[in-house]
Amino acid sequence: MFKRKVSVTQIKKNQKRSIEDIVLIEKPINFFLNSESLVNIICLPKNLKELTVGFLYSTGIINSLNEIKKIGVNEVKERIDIELNKSGEILSEISSLNPLGRIIDTTCGISSSWRNIIQKSLDSDKEAPLLENKFTIKASMISECIVKMQSETKLFRETGGCHGCAIFDENAKLLTAMEDIGRHNAIDKALGDLLIKKKSFDNVILCSTGRLTGDSVLKAVRARIPIVASISAPIESGIRLAFVYGTTLIGFVRGNRMNIYTHPFRVEL
Repeated sequence: MFKRKVSVTQIKKNQKRSIEDIVLIEKPINFFLNSESLVNIICLPKNLKELTVGFLYSTGIINSLNEIKKIGVNEVKERIDIELNKSGEILSEISSLNPLGRIIDTTCGISSSWRNIIQKSLDSDKEAPLLENKFTIKASMISECIVKMQSETKLFRETGGCHGCAIFDENAKLLTAMEDIGRHNAIDKALGDLLIKKKSFDNVILCSTGRLTGDSVLKAVRARIPIVASISAPIESGIRLAFVYGTTLIGFVRGNRMNIYTHPFRVEL
């Protein structure tokens, strides 16, 4: 269960009345990797397999879906058991994280320890820099993607209590749309859904309802997504990382206007 009805006293037009409202439920989900404690993610308990795959990928624990042997989701025990077909240096680094560093809440996102792990994975990437991707798209199509994302985030419209993330192809066709109380979890769910569907991240646009923080941008960079857009504001850390890694970062996409903070060559009029 991820939502429920509650009784609310509403004041509207100088009148007080009792109504029912829908609120979302967040739960701490414990993730175990090869029988060892991996992380505790506080999230909306929905699309947990997608969240698992996306988190493993965005943090650099896996590079492809084929590296996962098994994912066991136990919603009653609020536990996910993951078995991989490999072990490696990154797993050793994760095992050295302190207990507080293993908790990911719905507000602050990943800790600096996790960011360091992701950046180390990116720095060891042998592929060409993302900046060499010359993919371009019209500004009107980015606005179109944002409108489509908002129409797909039904829980937000129903409750006002969660974030949405959607990924589109170069023709503004919707590939996936996911929601979570945490903006970073919504991104992981969207990434995981595409991986499960065996879809490519080439020349796609990631749209978000949330602030473009450093951890959000890093997840997109990890997937080598060239364009990231949001209805909300970017944070300095997000702008800095987008510039360094070659991502076009767009904020305040509302109506026909938007602010492009890095690598504007990908957006045409």
